[in-house]
Amino acid sequence: MAAVFDRPSLLQRFAPMLQGFDGPLAFAVFLLACAGMLIMYSSGFDHGSRFVDHGRNMLLAAGIMFVVAQVAPQRLMSLAIPLYTVGVALLVAVLLFGITKKGATRWINIGVVIQPSEILKIATPLMLAWWFQKREGQLRPLDFIVGAVLLLVPVALIMKQPDLGTSLLVMAAGLSVIFFAGLSWKLVIPPVLVGLVGLVLIVVFESALCSEGVRWFVLHDYQQQRICTLLDPTKDPLGKGFHIIQGMIAIGSGGIFGKGFMQGTQTHLEFIPERTTDFIFAAYSEEFGLVGNLFLIASFLFLVLRGLAIALEAPTLFSRLLAGAMTMIFFTYAFVNMGMVSGILPVVGVPLPFISYGGTAMLTLGLALGILMAISKSKRLVQS
Repeated sequence: MAAVFDRPSLLQRFAPMLQGFDGPLAFAVFLLACAGMLIMYSSGFDHGSRFVDHGRNMLLAAGIMFVVAQVAPQRLMSLAIPLYTVGVALLVAVLLFGITKKGATRWINIGVVIQPSEILKIATPLMLAWWFQKREGQLRPLDFIVGAVLLLVPVALIMKQPDLGTSLLVMAAGLSVIFFAGLSWKLVIPPVLVGLVGLVLIVVFESALCSEGVRWFVLHDYQQQRICTLLDPTKDPLGKGFHIIQGMIAIGSGGIFGKGFMQGTQTHLEFIPERTTDFIFAAYSEEFGLVGNLFLIASFLFLVLRGLAIALEAPTLFSRLLAGAMTMIFFTYAFVNMGMVSGILPVVGVPLPFISYGGTAMLTLGLALGILMAISKSKRLVQS
């Protein structure tokens, strides 16, 4: 009889919480976190306390991931409308009362200084997943139009700040929800073709479009300059093209096996700008070479494939759409960052997940991981 009243051990109490962790997903993140700490130690060696701060940010992100992993998807669904509404309201407040730094108005003081656009990276796909869940089984073209409006409102407000990098991330996450909800390929292919044609025209007529005095009405001046610099960084090698040129030099100098840990000359002689944040991939490439890059790409690919597997096995439409969107956040982060450092995409402020220094982005990634873990847990509970 005494055994009936025995108090459960500490491990037995935490066992249900630990079930929220998807093993393969956690393993992929662990590999990326190890790579991030390694290169942060090297690139941030003479950069104050960046290494320690990076480790602290990772621990905070892990804590957020652990807490969110315990939240049922149904509870997340109930947060969609209030989180999206508050996020959009804060974006409007930023335009009216925001704090301007370096020509961009992206922050607001509400007792503490925050960047509301970070909220929309999660709130927008959450809201879209809620919308399509409510319309499940009776989707009409009008429902996709409403979804597009829900997406374009925060994207337009973020671009107004201006913040091209964050607007691209929010756009990618939102479009993935709309696509996974069942958007026809007939509606996807035309804008893709128009975009490709526009890209070809820009490349062909680069000299005319990028000449002094020519303005593209769609983009801000700095965004136009970034595209023109991408097409020919040698026009201003010590100015606007410096980032791209030095990034490509560092990547190329790494060769197949790299120069070795702490041996990156471009990194430690401070030729690489933003070597602990946006351009840390260049520092990593210099020290670990092609082999290290293949390891990094394989780790990201494994994370993305595992996230998509969780989405495919999710028990509800809301969970499937949300898991797919969270996975696409990781893909977009990695693809855009590696692309801009390698010189195939314009330079935008997008960090490399778990590798780049940055507290806000790390916490956002921890939240996205926690959502994936929660959806994975709900799948196992339904199966059992």
